[in-house]
Amino acid sequence: MKKLALHTKILLGMVLGFVAGFVLLKIPGGDRFNYNWIAPWGKIFINLLKLIAIPLILASLVKGVSDLQDIAKFKTIGFRTVGMYITTTVTAIVIGLLLVNLIKPGEGISRETVEKLKVSYAHNDNIQTKISRARQQQQKPALQFLVDMVPDNIFKAMSDNRNMLQVIFFALFLGIALILIPGHQAAPLKEFFDSFNEVILKMVDLIMLFAPYAVFALIVNVIVTTSGDTEILQKLLLYAGVVVAGLVLMIGVYMLLVRFLAGKNPFWFLRQLLPAQLLAFSSSSSAATLPVTMERVEEHIGVDKEVAGFVLPVGATVNMDGTSLYQAVAAVFIMQVFWPEGLGFANQITIILTALLASIGAAAVPGAGMIMLVIVLDTLGFPSEQLPMALALIFAIDRPLDMLRTVINITGDATVATVVAKSVGKLHKPHPKEWDDYLKK
Repeated sequence: MKKLALHTKILLGMVLGFVAGFVLLKIPGGDRFNYNWIAPWGKIFINLLKLIAIPLILASLVKGVSDLQDIAKFKTIGFRTVGMYITTTVTAIVIGLLLVNLIKPGEGISRETVEKLKVSYAHNDNIQTKISRARQQQQKPALQFLVDMVPDNIFKAMSDNRNMLQVIFFALFLGIALILIPGHQAAPLKEFFDSFNEVILKMVDLIMLFAPYAVFALIVNVIVTTSGDTEILQKLLLYAGVVVAGLVLMIGVYMLLVRFLAGKNPFWFLRQLLPAQLLAFSSSSSAATLPVTMERVEEHIGVDKEVAGFVLPVGATVNMDGTSLYQAVAAVFIMQVFWPEGLGFANQITIILTALLASIGAAAVPGAGMIMLVIVLDTLGFPSEQLPMALALIFAIDRPLDMLRTVINITGDATVATVVAKSVGKLHKPHPKEWDDYLKK
């Protein structure tokens, strides 16, 4: 019998997860069964991916930059990467604004529904925590993001996945330094990182053997813990539909870029990336998905390590196309409901600029989009007393939309990596590896 492809196994696990999740909702004590016996497996899988995320970034970036042998090449890749990330993010925001202004989903929300949401969610601890974190972010100096990028202790930075930008900075610094010293002196350290990088990628292969079962557990947990607000979800379908339509259009943008700038079949590209997309959907975390994204882009799409090792870790931190599109739609939707007088042209331009800036350095973890949304709304001058109710309005369906926009985030990262690799002659024939390749020899 032909062995099932990884993406087929993950899809099967996802479908079974949806079925099992809805079954558990109907069974007395089903939520407790999920809490005790199913959810932990999903958490273990995500922890394994997070465990290797920092080592993978360090090894891939140091190897990638040092292999360039020329700082001019690094500068070229860097400028093209940043330029494409800014372009795709602005495109996503504009698409979101066009759709939400055309469809006007906020005009269909009744005051009764708003009041019900206020009673249900306005005092939710999760919402209050996100508002508090956004306020802390706003109080920092304008250049604080630059300060935060430079670690004072690399071992401390590597101990926390939220410090990904600091690890990227150190890895780039180390890689550039390796280029600037004689080859015979750089060789031992380069060989170490070459070997280290291969070991970490093999760990990714081993972890992915567990992926179909983990996706099952993650999906069951999502269904069991977020499906209690069916009535409210029905009233917000139009808003969700606008977000989903925008995300689908962004996939179309990526397919055009892959076809005309990278010269690849876009459907082939999406098929190679599918396991990473399914994992992003299940975990809602582009940081947790990063090891898988790198493995798929390098081995299955054919992007050289020196490009993927730089573009993808940076993208996981600063490129949030799906999240930025969501912010544009959510901000205008909220204003259509609570503050229609604020929907002027100047504020729409402000949304583009603020959402772009807020995406840089945003935490690549579940729920970060709502924190960024608070910053966008505050910048527009949205009434602060209505902010908890505004977040409550979209809180009920934030999780499923977070899952979808994370898929767009990692697809955008992979697209930019492929296009940049093609532009610098670093896109080659794919060479997929299996976890037991060495044992077969």
